[in-house]
Amino acid sequence: MKDGAASVTFGPEGARIHAGPALPIARMVVGMPVDEAIALLPRIFNLCPMAQGTAARLSLGWPAAGDPAEEVIRDHAVRLAVTLPLACGLPPGPPPGDAAVFLGPRGLPAGLDALTDWASPAAALLGRVADRFPRGIATCDALPPPPPDPLAPGAWENSAAGRQAHHPLLRAAEARFGRGPLWRLLGLLADLEAAMQGSLPPPRRLPDGTAIVTAARGAYALRLTVDAGRIATLARRTPTDHLLARGGALEQALCRLPAGRRQLAPLVIALHDPCSPVVLQEAQPCTR
Repeated sequence: MKDGAASVTFGPEGARIHAGPALPIARMVVGMPVDEAIALLPRIFNLCPMAQGTAARLSLGWPAAGDPAEEVIRDHAVRLAVTLPLACGLPPGPPPGDAAVFLGPRGLPAGLDALTDWASPAAALLGRVADRFPRGIATCDALPPPPPDPLAPGAWENSAAGRQAHHPLLRAAEARFGRGPLWRLLGLLADLEAAMQGSLPPPRRLPDGTAIVTAARGAYALRLTVDAGRIATLARRTPTDHLLARGGALEQALCRLPAGRRQLAPLVIALHDPCSPVVLQEAQPCTR
């Protein structure tokens, strides 16, 4: 197993996720001068450095620097152009100069039937996902959004698709296919549209100092405290924490992947997009 990786074990009762060891972020940061810690955190998390840096500054009451929506757009464009086509067996291409091309010339349609002649580079990707995952395959229940305490552990729908679950296209996909791979892919597109329209949830700071920042995979929460100019405590919760929780979206989806379709598990994982590696393995039979 890769260092720090989560693992998925397929057994007689379905899939079980075993989270990998947490990164020792607090141990790395606590005791550091505030300026050094603020500079370090974005470098540790190279997948979403702007969101990490914004959350750290906001938690300390500093003005935010940069716009996390720019990072969301870049991340979504890379997934739509490169990562997901590769996972689907389609030829990848470089991310376009203008990510709006993925939404088609008239934007994202409001209904599923309009996708039939939708002029977007993502159309082939949608067709491939729809073909591989019929209704009810690799779905999850409608999990609740993150709770009022954003640092609480548990299985919550903290994702780009969850953020856009109200979109008419996602509501139609959920009604017809369930919250499965197609719903998640459409959620990525709807979230790209929202980012480009400037309608993503803005960063905010709670009275206890917890910062909540929109990131590509969901909402990231961070709380820092300071003593004598140095970081005293650090608490954080990420979309991947919620995704990989027992009974969470990914475990449910893999449990609802029939044994004859388990070769699609890597694609299911890619569509859920955890920010840490996930290793697949079969349960070992008992021997006496």
